[in-house]
Amino acid sequence: MPIAYDHLGTRPGLLLALHRRLDERHRAAITRALRGAAPGADEVARVIGAAYFACATDMPELNAVSAALKGSPEMEAIQHELTDSYAELMATALLPYSGLAPQALRLRCVGVLGAAEAIADELNRGRATDGEAVTALADLIVGGLDAGAERDEGPASSSGGGGE
Repeated sequence: MPIAYDHLGTRPGLLLALHRRLDERHRAAITRALRGAAPGADEVARVIGAAYFACATDMPELNAVSAALKGSPEMEAIQHELTDSYAELMATALLPYSGLAPQALRLRCVGVLGAAEAIADELNRGRATDGEAVTALADLIVGGLDAGAERDEGPASSSGGGGE
């Protein structure tokens, strides 16, 4: 390991580089899967879920590296960068199937990523099957594609009622 430390500086530097490399593999797998997806919101959502969980279970070391770096300011910056990158990837794939403005869709994708992480934890703990995890995430994705657009334009938004 001395050669790696000489090049990367510190143990956290080495772990950050490893995390980035694993994450690049993860993002590349999702991108490849999306290229092969049939058109349609349900199919794109299913492909996103299947690729996400395949990576989550095939690369458990990514979670271990993330855990080892908890509390690191560098890791926090990388997590923000990665969340932005994944949200953008998802929003771009889902935009043709959504009535939401791009920023609203991106924010929903950020929320879905939080849900995906929690579902991946359940999957890795043996509390869900691959199929259950993919279905749950795909349902969350599809369910959020237009819900806000309907609420913003529906009669409830002009009723003036409620204590909001």
